[in-house]
Amino acid sequence: MKKYIRIYNIIRDMIVSGELKAGDKIPSVRKAAATYSVSLTTVQSAYFELCADGYIIAQSKSGYYVSGIAHEHTDSEQADLQNEIKYDLSGGVADEESFDFSLWQKYIKNALRQRDRLLSYSQPKGEYDLRCAIAQYIKEKRNVITSPHRIIIGAGVQPLLHILCSILDNRKSVSFPDKSFALGMSVFEGYGFDILTRNKDADIIYVSPSHMTRWGDVMPIKRRLELVDYSKKHNSLVIEDDFDNEFLYNVRPTPSLYALGKGNVIYISSFSAMLLPGIRVSFMVLTKELAEEYNKNIHRFAQTASKTEQIALCSYIRDGRIQSQTRKIRRIYTAKTKMFASILKELLPKASIEIGENTLQIILVADFDKPLSEFEKAGLRVFSENYRDGKITLVISPSGIPKSELENSAKALSKVLLE
Repeated sequence: MKKYIRIYNIIRDMIVSGELKAGDKIPSVRKAAATYSVSLTTVQSAYFELCADGYIIAQSKSGYYVSGIAHEHTDSEQADLQNEIKYDLSGGVADEESFDFSLWQKYIKNALRQRDRLLSYSQPKGEYDLRCAIAQYIKEKRNVITSPHRIIIGAGVQPLLHILCSILDNRKSVSFPDKSFALGMSVFEGYGFDILTRNKDADIIYVSPSHMTRWGDVMPIKRRLELVDYSKKHNSLVIEDDFDNEFLYNVRPTPSLYALGKGNVIYISSFSAMLLPGIRVSFMVLTKELAEEYNKNIHRFAQTASKTEQIALCSYIRDGRIQSQTRKIRRIYTAKTKMFASILKELLPKASIEIGENTLQIILVADFDKPLSEFEKAGLRVFSENYRDGKITLVISPSGIPKSELENSAKALSKVLLE
C-alpha cells in the first residue's frame, strides 16, 4: 500500500467513525508528516485526495477542516438543507440543459469496455492518449504549443497546485490578483509560501487573465505583454489559470500568456466548467525545467483523476464534441445573463446593474440594511462581494437557474433587497 493511501485511510476512518466531527481542524501538513514519519508530499497527496472526496475542506490561511460529509446530517436532514436553497445565484451550479448526459454516458460506457486499461492505475501524469488530445486541443484553441510529456492531469486545479508546490525550489512568495483565490492561496500557504496580492515583485505571479477578479474582468493584451516582459526580466514564474476563457463573448479574443511568454509560464485549465462541475479533470503545462524536475520525482506522485473519465474525455475531445459543447454553453449562459440583467433592471430601477466582461457575472449594487441571512431565508444563495454603509455589492451568476425560473428568481432577489 502506498504511504499516502495509509494516511488517507487513517483520516477518513476517524471522520467516518465520528472521532473527527464536522468543523474539527485536522493536523497541519507538517505536524501530520512528523506524526506519521512521512514526507510533506505524502501528507499533501493524502489531504488533496480527502478534499477531492469531500471529507475535508481547505480554509485560506487556516488549514484543513472536516466537512462533515459522513455523519453530519441524516438523509432527511440533507434533503431539507438542499430544499432550503431554491435559487443558486452564486455560479456553482450548471444548467441541466447545457449538457447532453446521454451522449456522455455513451462515452463512459465505451471507456468501461476497455477492461484491460481499467485493471491498472492511471499513469502519474495521466493517460497518455488524453494528454496527446489535450496538447492538440490547446494548440488549436489557445496557441499553447507543448509536448504531451509536459502535461500533468489532475482531479481539479487544487491537486495540480499541490504537485507544483512540491517541485518548486528557491521560490518563497506568490502573488494573487485578490483574496477571492482562497483555495489556491491555502495550497501555497501550506507549503510555507508568503501570500501576497497584486505584488509584481513576488517570486510567483498567479493570474487568471480571462477572469481576473470576482467581477469577471478580462486582462487586456497590453497588460499581458507587460506582465510577460516584466516576469522574464525579473526571473518570476507566472501561473496562468485560463479559467472562463471559453466564455469570452463581448471582448476580442486575447492570446494566452503561455503563447506570449518566454518559457516561464505554467498554463492551467479545466474541463469542469465546459462539461459539469462533477467531472473533475484539469491539467497543467509545466515549463521545460519544471517538467524535468517532475520526472525526477515522478515516483512521489499519484494520479487523482478518474481513469474512466480520462478515457471517455479523450474520445470526447478527439470526436470534436468539446468544441460544440463550448459553443452551446456559451450561447446558453450569455443569453441567460443578459435576460436576467434585463429583468433585474426593471425590478430594481434604482440599483446599479452591470454585466461583467466575460458575460457570466452580473454586478449588482443596491441599498441594503438587513442581515445577509435574509437571502438564504428567501431560498437564495448569492455571493456578497462587499456590504457596508447601507450598500451591498452582489456578484450574481444565473447560469444554473432554468430559463423558465429566471423571472421568479429575479423577483425573489428583488423582494429581499426592496423590503
